[in-house]
Amino acid sequence: MRIAFVTLQTTKQTNTEGARRFERVARLLAEQGHEVVLFCGQWWDDYDDTFVEDELTYRGVTLGTAVSSFCTRLPALLARFDPDLITVRPTPAKQVVAARTGSKLARAPLVVEWFGDENYDPDGRSTRWAASTPDRVVTPSELVRTQVRELGADSRQTRVIPESIEFDRIETVEPDETSELVWGHPLETGANIQDFLLGLAELREREWSATIVGDGPKRAEFEQEAADLRIDDRVRFVGACDRDRRLEIYRGAHAFVQTAYREYFATELLWALACGCIGIVEYQAESSAHELIENADRSYRVTNPQQLADAIVESGEFDFLTSDSTWKSFDHGAVIRNYLEEYRALTGADQ
Repeated sequence: MRIAFVTLQTTKQTNTEGARRFERVARLLAEQGHEVVLFCGQWWDDYDDTFVEDELTYRGVTLGTAVSSFCTRLPALLARFDPDLITVRPTPAKQVVAARTGSKLARAPLVVEWFGDENYDPDGRSTRWAASTPDRVVTPSELVRTQVRELGADSRQTRVIPESIEFDRIETVEPDETSELVWGHPLETGANIQDFLLGLAELREREWSATIVGDGPKRAEFEQEAADLRIDDRVRFVGACDRDRRLEIYRGAHAFVQTAYREYFATELLWALACGCIGIVEYQAESSAHELIENADRSYRVTNPQQLADAIVESGEFDFLTSDSTWKSFDHGAVIRNYLEEYRALTGADQ
């Protein structure tokens, strides 16, 4: 299948979760042998308008990221590429308009990949056009799907395809059994680590240890909160950590606690569940984390620190695991098959 991906700014200019997912999907498709080209503002220092990195071909539409020039040149370049399908990020909305023009010239369906962390005006006419016009809008969760439908997308037009992980990577690291409990998220305003710390404080008389994975501007403040609650001797802050280090910690822990106010997709929770952790999720209106554990036996949904503390105690009834094959359906290969099924349904292809 020949697939065009379109985004003015790549992860080289804006390294957000949505941007990383967009390029990961393109790269995984390319690795499977599909002809994939990512049309973008040129970020490499070269006179050549194409650049290949990790099996993904980037095609510079403009030198830099000027929106008007990018959108003017894009339709003809897409038509010349003659793709079976075009997928585009929703912001800036003008690039969706240009991609739609290109899709008409190429007679190819248009898919918008809407992660949720894009910077857009929910009341803007162009935003609503970007949500309602494509042949399909793909989101990582029901939370984001609902947001897109509120912007004007039809329910039949939207699909949820979750984030993916490299499941086999889990077995390549040894468990670090230093802590029974783990929490992971950037240490910023929306982290809501306070509810986790309050839940732990309710259990002062019990034996436990906890690890905080993540870094950010609020770290010192959160460390002080742990000290104020007199639990800092049993709570270790280990910083951001690379993926392998996180997997070591998750494999060695018994439960992962999720309290953040906002998650378009709870990727760290997914990794922890795949590493065998019990999932304890505090419900938040702007978080999709509870969707992951909706039908999972080894999990708890709570609404306040006291319930969180109770769930930690009850989680001790479950066996300790260092991996859980239940979550293999979220492996990169399985999720990419979901994408291909959707693409084939749109194009009528059997490739």
